[in-house]
Amino acid sequence: MTTAQLRNEARRRLDSLPADKVKVAAEFLAFLDDRASDEATAELLAIPGLLEDLAQAKRDQTAGKGVEWRKVRSDVYGHTGKDSR
Repeated sequence: MTTAQLRNEARRRLDSLPADKVKVAAEFLAFLDDRASDEATAELLAIPGLLEDLAQAKRDQTAGKGVEWRKVRSDVYGHTGKDSR
């Protein structure tokens, strides 16, 4: 089954459940969502030096250091600064 088909099947099943079971299903979905978020956070925190880099970036921003995003974008998209896609 495709993801779209699975979502439709889940909706169909959810729509047929009594209210008390809908509550249980909603709590389970919240658990899965929180777990996915926790896993993503753990993956980011596993990047060596990430927290130190973020702290330095915040200090740099506070001190007015850095490059305006439009200038970075200009470097990425060419001299006009416009997306040529």
